[in-house]
Amino acid sequence: MRNVGKILSQLRKERELGQKELASLLNMSIGTISNYENNVHAPDLATLCKLADFFQVTTDYLLGRTDYRCPPEQLDDYITTDYTIRGITNVLLCLDSKSCDAAISYVNYLRDTGKTP
Repeated sequence: MRNVGKILSQLRKERELGQKELASLLNMSIGTISNYENNVHAPDLATLCKLADFFQVTTDYLLGRTDYRCPPEQLDDYITTDYTIRGITNVLLCLDSKSCDAAISYVNYLRDTGKTP
């Protein structure tokens, strides 16, 4: 399991932010950010939520409990005019494993070739 400091550092670097910039954006000191990233101190619950909101990840992701980064409310975003992410997920969960593998293979084919039906 990854630790909070490593994950926070990774997210900050993905956004191309320095510790000083992140501290300023979150109304924290540079030392606080550094202490979190070096696992000297752990963020309290309110700060953990603030960090998750800022980086648009779940608190479970920040804690290293999951590799899934998408906030739950994003599951209701439409990816087509008729389907949300949650809807597509539910469709896939209703398929047997062979059909699910076929659907995923087809989606990967479309992604890799840039083709649409």
